[in-house]
Amino acid sequence: MLDRFSVLLGKTSAWLTLFMVIVTFIVVVMRYIFDAGLIWLQESVVWMHAATFMMGASYTLQSEEHIRVDIFYRQMSPQRQAWVNLIGVLVFLLPLCVFLGWKAIDFVAVSWQIQEASRESGGLPYPMIPLLKSILIVMPVTVALQSIVILSRCARTIKDH
Repeated sequence: MLDRFSVLLGKTSAWLTLFMVIVTFIVVVMRYIFDAGLIWLQESVVWMHAATFMMGASYTLQSEEHIRVDIFYRQMSPQRQAWVNLIGVLVFLLPLCVFLGWKAIDFVAVSWQIQEASRESGGLPYPMIPLLKSILIVMPVTVALQSIVILSRCARTIKDH
């Protein structure tokens, strides 16, 4: 079930990328053909870009498309690979998720408390900025959930061999 959730986030993120390209095209056409622009539309592209990467992180992990320095891993047996993944998740990935989530909570809470809006005149209104900053909490949670799936797969592989 968690795998399906990660895939859903990844596919949603892919559609967000298409939407981001369309919005960028609109911004360029408005600026260079009509000599007009909307600050909030330009800002939305930056935020969509950030959301694409953060929402797609768990999908990337689920599909094992993340960057891996692979010097010895490829030549290892499935059981040894499972041990490497298990240790990597427990020692590096889960603590990083906890740290990022913990640090993001105050940052996001303050954004909601002060009803943050864009600093630019005509920029994104409230509640867009706090909503977008909330993805800073969603990303480590979804990556941690996907990490639990990886841990269970590793444990099953180690147990079966």
